[in-house]
Amino acid sequence: MTQPIPNSIPKPLVTTNQAFIVITSLLGVFVNTNILFIPFILGLFTVLTKINPIVLAGKRFLRKPLHTYHPEDKDQQIFNQWIATTCLGLALLFFYLDWAIAGYVMAGMVIAASGIALTGFCIGCWIRFKIKMWQHKRRMAKNIS
Repeated sequence: MTQPIPNSIPKPLVTTNQAFIVITSLLGVFVNTNILFIPFILGLFTVLTKINPIVLAGKRFLRKPLHTYHPEDKDQQIFNQWIATTCLGLALLFFYLDWAIAGYVMAGMVIAASGIALTGFCIGCWIRFKIKMWQHKRRMAKNIS
Protein backbone atom coordinates (compact mmCIF):
# COMPACT_ATOMS: atom_id res chain seq x y z
CA MET A 1 0.00 0.00 0.00
CA THR A 2 1.40 3.39 -0.94
CA GLN A 3 1.77 6.03 1.72
CA PRO A 4 0.44 9.57 1.34
CA ILE A 5 3.04 11.99 0.03
CA PRO A 6 3.40 14.91 2.43
CA ASN A 7 2.74 18.38 1.07
CA SER A 8 0.91 17.08 -2.00
CA ILE A 9 -2.52 17.51 -3.56
CA PRO A 10 -4.25 14.79 -5.60
CA LYS A 11 -4.23 15.61 -9.33
CA PRO A 12 -8.05 15.54 -9.73
CA LEU A 13 -8.33 18.31 -7.14
CA VAL A 14 -5.71 20.41 -8.94
CA THR A 15 -7.64 19.89 -12.18
CA THR A 16 -10.86 20.93 -10.44
CA ASN A 17 -9.23 24.16 -9.27
CA GLN A 18 -7.89 24.88 -12.76
CA ALA A 19 -11.31 24.27 -14.31
CA PHE A 20 -12.92 26.54 -11.71
CA ILE A 21 -10.48 29.33 -12.57
CA VAL A 22 -11.08 28.91 -16.33
CA ILE A 23 -14.88 28.87 -16.00
CA THR A 24 -15.18 31.80 -13.58
CA SER A 25 -12.65 33.86 -15.54
CA LEU A 26 -14.48 33.19 -18.81
CA LEU A 27 -17.74 34.24 -17.15
CA GLY A 28 -15.98 37.34 -15.84
CA VAL A 29 -14.75 38.27 -19.30
CA PHE A 30 -17.91 37.46 -21.26
CA VAL A 31 -20.75 38.03 -18.76
CA ASN A 32 -19.74 40.50 -16.05
CA THR A 33 -16.26 41.52 -14.96
CA ASN A 34 -17.39 41.53 -11.31
CA ILE A 35 -17.46 37.72 -11.49
CA LEU A 36 -13.64 37.91 -11.49
CA PHE A 37 -13.88 38.77 -7.79
CA ILE A 38 -14.87 35.15 -7.08
CA PRO A 39 -11.63 33.48 -8.23
CA PHE A 40 -9.63 36.50 -7.01
CA ILE A 41 -10.96 36.36 -3.44
CA LEU A 42 -10.69 32.56 -3.26
CA GLY A 43 -7.18 32.77 -4.72
CA LEU A 44 -6.17 35.45 -2.23
CA PHE A 45 -7.53 33.32 0.61
CA THR A 46 -5.57 30.33 -0.72
CA VAL A 47 -2.30 32.24 -1.04
CA LEU A 48 -2.60 33.77 2.43
CA THR A 49 -3.75 30.64 4.30
CA LYS A 50 -2.39 27.86 2.07
CA ILE A 51 -5.91 26.37 2.21
CA ASN A 52 -7.80 26.16 -1.09
CA PRO A 53 -11.60 26.13 -0.63
CA ILE A 54 -12.10 24.58 -4.09
CA VAL A 55 -9.74 21.72 -3.25
CA LEU A 56 -11.43 21.22 0.12
CA ALA A 57 -14.87 21.13 -1.50
CA GLY A 58 -13.65 18.74 -4.21
CA LYS A 59 -12.26 16.19 -1.74
CA ARG A 60 -15.73 14.87 -0.93
CA PHE A 61 -16.24 13.84 -4.55
CA LEU A 62 -13.14 11.65 -4.79
CA ARG A 63 -14.01 7.97 -4.64
CA LYS A 64 -10.61 6.53 -3.74
CA PRO A 65 -8.27 7.37 -0.84
CA LEU A 66 -6.37 10.60 -1.51
CA HIS A 67 -2.94 8.91 -1.56
CA THR A 68 -3.96 6.69 -4.50
CA TYR A 69 -4.16 9.64 -6.91
CA HIS A 70 -1.19 11.14 -8.73
CA PRO A 71 0.29 13.73 -6.33
CA GLU A 72 0.95 17.35 -7.26
CA ASP A 73 3.32 19.49 -5.20
CA LYS A 74 1.37 21.81 -2.88
CA ASP A 75 4.07 24.52 -2.92
CA GLN A 76 3.95 24.53 -6.72
CA GLN A 77 0.18 24.88 -6.66
CA ILE A 78 0.42 27.80 -4.22
CA PHE A 79 2.95 29.44 -6.57
CA ASN A 80 0.57 28.92 -9.52
CA GLN A 81 -2.32 30.29 -7.46
CA TRP A 82 -0.20 33.35 -6.60
CA ILE A 83 0.39 34.05 -10.29
CA ALA A 84 -3.31 33.63 -11.18
CA THR A 85 -4.45 35.76 -8.22
CA THR A 86 -1.99 38.52 -9.08
CA CYS A 87 -3.15 38.58 -12.70
CA LEU A 88 -6.82 38.55 -11.68
CA GLY A 89 -6.20 41.35 -9.20
CA LEU A 90 -4.53 43.40 -11.92
CA ALA A 91 -7.41 42.64 -14.29
CA LEU A 92 -9.92 43.88 -11.71
CA LEU A 93 -7.83 47.00 -11.08
CA PHE A 94 -7.60 47.71 -14.81
CA PHE A 95 -11.35 47.25 -15.28
CA TYR A 96 -11.95 49.60 -12.32
CA LEU A 97 -9.66 52.20 -13.94
CA ASP A 98 -11.56 51.77 -17.24
CA TRP A 99 -8.51 50.27 -18.91
CA ALA A 100 -10.61 47.52 -20.43
CA ILE A 101 -8.01 46.24 -22.90
CA ALA A 102 -5.43 45.75 -20.14
CA GLY A 103 -8.09 44.06 -17.99
CA TYR A 104 -9.01 41.66 -20.78
CA VAL A 105 -5.33 40.91 -21.42
CA MET A 106 -4.68 40.04 -17.77
CA ALA A 107 -7.85 37.94 -17.48
CA GLY A 108 -7.02 36.32 -20.81
CA MET A 109 -3.58 35.34 -19.53
CA VAL A 110 -5.21 33.57 -16.57
CA ILE A 111 -7.68 31.80 -18.85
CA ALA A 112 -4.91 30.77 -21.24
CA ALA A 113 -2.52 29.54 -18.54
CA SER A 114 -5.21 27.61 -16.67
CA GLY A 115 -6.61 26.21 -19.91
CA ILE A 116 -3.18 25.09 -21.07
CA ALA A 117 -2.58 23.51 -17.64
CA LEU A 118 -5.74 21.46 -18.13
CA THR A 119 -4.14 19.98 -21.26
CA GLY A 120 -1.03 18.96 -19.31
CA PHE A 121 1.54 21.76 -19.60
CA CYS A 122 1.88 23.99 -16.56
CA ILE A 123 3.30 27.42 -17.39
CA GLY A 124 3.63 28.29 -13.69
CA CYS A 125 5.60 25.07 -13.13
CA TRP A 126 7.95 25.99 -15.96
CA ILE A 127 8.43 29.51 -14.56
CA ARG A 128 9.12 28.20 -11.06
CA PHE A 129 11.57 25.63 -12.43
CA LYS A 130 13.47 28.37 -14.28
CA ILE A 131 13.57 30.52 -11.12
CA LYS A 132 14.84 27.59 -9.04
CA MET A 133 17.54 26.80 -11.63
CA TRP A 134 18.62 30.46 -11.71
CA GLN A 135 18.79 30.52 -7.89
CA HIS A 136 20.82 27.30 -7.86
CA LYS A 137 23.29 28.64 -10.44
CA ARG A 138 23.70 31.85 -8.44
CA ARG A 139 24.34 29.89 -5.26
CA MET A 140 26.87 27.68 -7.01
CA ALA A 141 28.64 30.72 -8.49
CA LYS A 142 28.90 32.30 -5.02
CA ASN A 143 30.32 29.07 -3.57
CA ILE A 144 32.99 28.92 -6.27
CA SER A 145 34.11 32.53 -5.73
